[in-house]
Amino acid sequence: MTSLSEKVKQKPWLGWLLFLGSMVIVFLLGLLASSVMERRAEAVFAYEPSVEHGQFEPRNEVWGENFPREYQSFLKTADTSFKSKYNGSAWIDMLEEDPRLVVLWAGYGFSKEYNQSRGHMHAIDDIREILRTGAPMDGKESPMPNTCWTCKSPDVPRVMNELIEEEGDFTKGVAKFYSGTWEERGHQIVNPIGCADCHDAETMNLRISRPALIEAFNRRDMNIEEASHQDMRKLVCAQCHVEYYFNKQKVKGSPYLTLPWDDGQTVEEMEEYYDNMQFSDWTHKLSKAPMLKAQHPDYEIFQMGIHAQRGVACADCHMPYTSEGGQKFTSHHVVSPLAHVSKTCQVCHREETEDLVASVYERQDKIIETRDKLEKLIVSAHVEAKKAWDLGATEEQMQDALMDIRHAQWRWDYIAASHGAPFHAPIESGRVLAKGMSAAHDARLKLSRILADLGHNKPVEYPDISTKAKAQEYIGLDMEKLNNEKEEFLKTVVPKWLEKAEQREAQYKTKKLNRP
Repeated sequence: MTSLSEKVKQKPWLGWLLFLGSMVIVFLLGLLASSVMERRAEAVFAYEPSVEHGQFEPRNEVWGENFPREYQSFLKTADTSFKSKYNGSAWIDMLEEDPRLVVLWAGYGFSKEYNQSRGHMHAIDDIREILRTGAPMDGKESPMPNTCWTCKSPDVPRVMNELIEEEGDFTKGVAKFYSGTWEERGHQIVNPIGCADCHDAETMNLRISRPALIEAFNRRDMNIEEASHQDMRKLVCAQCHVEYYFNKQKVKGSPYLTLPWDDGQTVEEMEEYYDNMQFSDWTHKLSKAPMLKAQHPDYEIFQMGIHAQRGVACADCHMPYTSEGGQKFTSHHVVSPLAHVSKTCQVCHREETEDLVASVYERQDKIIETRDKLEKLIVSAHVEAKKAWDLGATEEQMQDALMDIRHAQWRWDYIAASHGAPFHAPIESGRVLAKGMSAAHDARLKLSRILADLGHNKPVEYPDISTKAKAQEYIGLDMEKLNNEKEEFLKTVVPKWLEKAEQREAQYKTKKLNRP
């Protein structure tokens, strides 16, 4: 066999080829080693803390000193420019878009004002400015409890912790936070949703800061502490993006935030839970039906979809990984995945951007078409029920029809209130709406028989609710008065809250560290 040296002597060009090949390999290995060392050095520098603070530090900018890339991306949640076909981060007056909503929520705060939610940076401003929280001033209380602050700010776990220490008992401290009316903690809750809501200050691991989710797991003999990191990338979102209600039976005098998961997380299981305890959020002003208001069961519906079944977490799509200056980190610009398809959908799907977006819109179009048909049926049922009461119907006559209205609207709202339900779980969304339509038809059939028994044998006149203003006038709202009061509240009360908060936060102590 001819040796390598002899081959080189016979073919000198072969030696040069081997030499050049060796040089290329050595060069590439050198680049790799340099890159690894550089990334390690960057990682040490990037995550070397510059300030020391406690777990209950509510100011996001303080956390941001240690994690500037994440903080800078978080600040982008203030941007309201992105708008998709149905949602996005833009402010949208949903009652103006769909005046039927006013009638569906007659007698409840949502009929006053309901807007498309903006990014996390707007959480505090949005709850202050919404008409639902009223204009508490001059001794007048808000119509909403302190519980409504729960998901709005990292000040919430701070205040809860203070009350727990004050009471010497976890449940009593949390219940005390929920107690009272919304304006009582206006000066305390000032920082928008942020770092302390989801992270451990010492390790930066994901953590659950809201008691309701932990308590819901405990009641089902499930230990949330055993959740994997990927599960936590859903559960930190599920602290707020879930169905909930105010339980006034748990601790006397406290509207205790509770997740209705004891019997399961499907729309039927939660409905049964509410029905068995005869719970209702309000009595409808027109139909007098005992109503349920779905909050935003995003986590529950997402769990029913194909992405959850494939192990995808909320953060994979709404907080995708990104790179900056050679650093890979999780973007904290929480926004629709359609805002940056290349970093979200196309990580797994190889289709073109326009095809992926079209696929999303197709699912949304079909579910929303069905949802709108159900919506019209329920509005008609409320109006027809009102007519029956006006003609002298009895509670015994109306009971079954009103329960059908309750169940139909619960299913409509379960899909309507969930962010992204038509995409997260289109099959489940369609199933829920179909059962809602069945309940709505049953309600209207029963009402037609009641009306006939009362001597009314012709269609009930449908009101003119073609605009938000007309719909609100129809259900008896004095919008000029409500808006004027809110404007005065924002002008006179909120500045005092902010001044008091600024004085308190000036006393907070943080420790600057010397970075190497």
